Amino acid sequence: MEHIVTVQDVVTAFADFMEPTAAELDAIEREMPVVLADVDLLDAQIATLDRIPTELDERRIRRARRRALAARVALINRTAAASLPGGAA
Repeated sequence: MEHIVTVQDVVTAFADFMEPTAAELDAIEREMPVVLADVDLLDAQIATLDRIPTELDERRIRRARRRALAARVALINRTAAASLPGGAA
């Protein structure tokens, strides 16, 4: 009879190797403004799911959508500038 501990040791044996690398953490840090802007947009949209959006709700959604798009453009511009030789955009 095999014990669950044996199975658990096999499953968690590689936990130390599954940590994110420094490059992956840097990529997450660079993308965080986009993620936060998307969360704000979702919050604005979720708030209006069960009711008819008011003018204030519509403005909040438009502002959140503009912030999300601006964050994506900024990320793309930073990525493009970093990938070009000499740092020129």
